[in-house]
Amino acid sequence: MDQNRLRAALFVATIALAAAACTGGAGSSPASTAEPSSKPASVVPVIVSSQQVVGPNRFVFSFLDAATNLPAATPDRSASVGFIAPGATQAGPAVPAEFVWAIEGSRGEYVAHTTFPSAGDWKAVFLTEAPGKAQEAIGVGFQVQETGTAIAVGAKAPASRTPTLADVGGDVSKLSTDTKPDPAFYRTSVADAVAAGKPFVLVFATPAFCTSAQCGPTLDRVKTVAADAPANVEFINVEPYQLTYSEGRLQPVLDANGGLQPVAAVNDWGILSEPWIFTVDGQGIVRGSFEGVVGEQELRDAVKAIAAS
Repeated sequence: MDQNRLRAALFVATIALAAAACTGGAGSSPASTAEPSSKPASVVPVIVSSQQVVGPNRFVFSFLDAATNLPAATPDRSASVGFIAPGATQAGPAVPAEFVWAIEGSRGEYVAHTTFPSAGDWKAVFLTEAPGKAQEAIGVGFQVQETGTAIAVGAKAPASRTPTLADVGGDVSKLSTDTKPDPAFYRTSVADAVAAGKPFVLVFATPAFCTSAQCGPTLDRVKTVAADAPANVEFINVEPYQLTYSEGRLQPVLDANGGLQPVAAVNDWGILSEPWIFTVDGQGIVRGSFEGVVGEQELRDAVKAIAAS
């Protein structure tokens, strides 16, 4: 995997997509999709998901304020999205999107679930409405690929040899940049969990070096869910970049150009950004894939599903 793509922040890497946005104006009700208008929009949609592929997708997006370029997604801003297929002229019914804080009180994103039947150049039509404002319909072009780079839901989990406390004499500070790490997240490697037939939650997150700044909040959310999760489910945190313990702390091992370098497990799982969470059942099959942001209830439901496997 190209390490430069991994280094791109979720919220920043997709800004180029937003440049293709059509301006929007008043639209229809969220039950159907309006055509984007030529009136200037107050917000610019940003597609956060790094890839869209043929089949079921967890479509993550957000909004920037058109005037200030600052985050504009808030719990009281409603959002839904419809999709125009290649060669089509109208969007289908809008899909409702759930707001989730990526960084509590600071940055939010929306999650919509949809299925793309074919690859090619698609268009998303975002319907959004802030309190006291007219609804806006804003179009953004994007591509759907035949397959993605990340391990797909339904695929066999790679048996990655990830580091554990046993590798560092029990010193969790040599494995994690989390300021309040849960040692249980570092007691089992992915390879051992797969071999033992244990369901597990794999979290690629680096609180200290996260390019999206969302790793710490996401890891904290996972720890909250883990606290009362079924006892048979393992939780595994992997720092996605090569690190070395020096001067009393973990520091990145940079390449010749001063860039962060992914660890082998990142290449095994094919992720393009961080944080990223996978849920894997007792048969070693990936049952959930959550890029960038995950709601607490969404994660609890995913953990419950693999616990019963």
